[in-house]
Formats: sequence, C-alpha cells, structure tokens
Amino acid sequence: MNSFYTREELEQVGFKSLGSNVLISRKASIYTPDQISIGNNVRIDDFSILSGELTIGNYIHVAAFCGLFGKYGIELKDFSGLSSRVTIYSATDDYSGRTLTNPMIPKEYKKIKAGKVVLEKHTIVGASSIILPKVVVREGTSIGAMSLVNKSTEEWKVYFGIPAKILKSRKKNLLDLEKTFLNSQGDINEEI
Repeated sequence: MNSFYTREELEQVGFKSLGSNVLISRKASIYTPDQISIGNNVRIDDFSILSGELTIGNYIHVAAFCGLFGKYGIELKDFSGLSSRVTIYSATDDYSGRTLTNPMIPKEYKKIKAGKVVLEKHTIVGASSIILPKVVVREGTSIGAMSLVNKSTEEWKVYFGIPAKILKSRKKNLLDLEKTFLNSQGDINEEI
C-alpha cells in the first residue's frame, strides 16, 4: 500500500483546486477541502493538519506534524517550506485573562486576534516554529527552529528566537538556481 493518496483519491476529496504531482500522506488530516487550493509539485507529510482557507502554491513541502489552521486564510507561495511541527494560526484567543477562551465559548465572551497569514516565495520555516495571525513572512525569509513569529518580517533576512528577531541577511543564490531549475523543467512549468 502506498503511503500517499493516489491521484484518483485526491480528486475525490473535493479540493477547491488540485495541481499535478501532489503527494499527501494518508495519515494527514484534511478539513474543509472545498476551501483548500493546492498547486503543482506539493508534498504534505504524515500527521499534518490542513484546515480552513488554504492556498498552497508550487514546489511546496509541508513536513510531518505541521498544523495549518486557516479559518481566516493561510497562503504558502511558491518554493516555501515548513519543517516538522511548524504551526500556523490565522486566529488566536486573547491570553491576557480579560476574556474567556477556546472554541466552545460563544464569541461575545472572547476576544480573537484574526487575519490572513502569508508566506511569500522562497521562505523556509524551521522545526517547531509558530506563526501567529496577520503575519506576512516576506520573500526569502528564513525562520530558525523553535521561533515565534508574531510580526511580519523583512525580505531576505534570517530570523530566530521568541519572539523572532533578525540574525543576519540571507543569501539570494537560490534565485539563480530557481531559474536554472525551472528552465530544466521545460513545458512542465508553463502553467505555473
């Protein structure tokens, strides 16, 4: 038995859109598939959770045990990737104690911070990192393992820590590699 769903099985799930060469583990949990768009050349590994409004671009890897909780939207643009146990929240409760918390409490008793999360092209997020609502991880950003990203980042920087702070600039060599790679793919990438 293959550990990934077949193309036919994925088509039956009912995704909003589904590209080619998509590998999703049979052990992943998929909620609201009608709100999930998946591009080409995407792999989603074991025990990942996909929920809410998700837009997953091309050449994306979501490693094992990731959680994408996108009630207010999450977008992963081309060539972005999530290491194991990364969690992205498009909504979170107020932890100050001024309001009640959790999904079983009616709205009028809670204060929720909510908003779309975007990972722009060529971003990579290290293991066990957390990204909070309304954050834009700008193009080329690298987030070190076990970081908490609670504010939008600058382009082409390496971030690390709780909360995540800039460590240094990130090299852009991968842009030349992207061009070479896409040119080597020929007709396969005309639709991307």
